[in-house]
Amino acid sequence: QEQLVESGGGLVQPGGSLRLSCATSGFTLRHYAIGWLRQAPGKEREAVSCISSIDGSTSYADSVKDRFTISRDNVKNMVYLQMTGLTPEDTAVYYCASQAGPYCGIVYDYWGQGTQVTVSS
Repeated sequence: QEQLVESGGGLVQPGGSLRLSCATSGFTLRHYAIGWLRQAPGKEREAVSCISSIDGSTSYADSVKDRFTISRDNVKNMVYLQMTGLTPEDTAVYYCASQAGPYCGIVYDYWGQGTQVTVSS
């Protein structure tokens, strides 16, 4: 069965960096787009970034553009989210999720359990 497992979250000071990892199994990663989404307390879930499996094209929310970088390693079955210049507004549970096909869209089929990112001094 399809599984996605996030790791790498934690407590970081404002201005700091974190790299989130998403380990995938049970499906052929190179055939699917993967996204990172986040949800802060009391807020709606927000799509942060997505990477397609066709050409590796990426998309980012305006709130994280130029600070976050998504990447994938189809050999290791991993997807990453490098986060820099973190602010308290980035505090949230971060999820990786798979699309139904190779292109990024708005519907995600399978989700990880999430990893908490807290930005605070």
